[in-house]
Amino acid sequence: MSIELYRDPNHVCLMFTDLVEEDGDTVQANQFLIVDHDHGAIIDPGGNLAFNELLLTSSRFFTPQHLSYIVASHADPDIIASLDRWLTSTPAQLVISRIWERFVPHFTKAGKTQGRVIGVSDAGGILPLGKSELHLLPAHFMHSEGNFHFYDPISKILFTGDLGVSMMSGEQAKKPVTDFKAHVPLMEGFHRRYMVSNKILRLWATMARKLEISLLVPQHGAPLAGPAIPAFFDWIENLQCGVDLFDERMYQLPRTLIDPRLTNSRPAALA
Repeated sequence: MSIELYRDPNHVCLMFTDLVEEDGDTVQANQFLIVDHDHGAIIDPGGNLAFNELLLTSSRFFTPQHLSYIVASHADPDIIASLDRWLTSTPAQLVISRIWERFVPHFTKAGKTQGRVIGVSDAGGILPLGKSELHLLPAHFMHSEGNFHFYDPISKILFTGDLGVSMMSGEQAKKPVTDFKAHVPLMEGFHRRYMVSNKILRLWATMARKLEISLLVPQHGAPLAGPAIPAFFDWIENLQCGVDLFDERMYQLPRTLIDPRLTNSRPAALA
């Protein structure tokens, strides 16, 4: 089921939080659809499990032939594993960092991406959509080397990929968060492990504070709204994470035998 983040007569932003079955083996992930004057963009469409519902919902707003873009914050499987099906079913172009431009063909049949990938330089840019546009903001190393966030100037929603993530169910992710302090325990472990350094977070926050933001919406977990947005900026600017927390103790020759019978192990997040 889609959640309406914004609507006016010509512009719609939808979020999907529960298209992937939560069976313990997959991470909860959000997908997004932006429509402006009968033209659309799918942001971080996810894997094959999300494809059918996204395509069906988008067809209520425009024919599949009016899907302009598949916009990917980076190239992880939970972002664009369904790419082959989108390129088969629609004329959409893939918009992604130039760093990943030559990697994404691995998600598709041979030749499928030929002439259909818009590689974005590190500086980002402004992408026309219908009679509006989508702003591609540099977000490199949060957590991917080539990474972008997406700002919709009509709805004033900032889509932040893996920044702002919280670990929760799809049902919980439907409700925007305003009490940031209570929300931090659901975010802290992820950000300490997946964000590369405090330096990057501070650079990003300085840039993002210049935007007028109605919602800050990550690819996993709940949107941040109201007072939670400036509180998030304050928190992220001071967070020690990634390489800030690593030292020689993390780079030792391994001594632990891996038991192949243990198939459901999970990587440990940094404390």
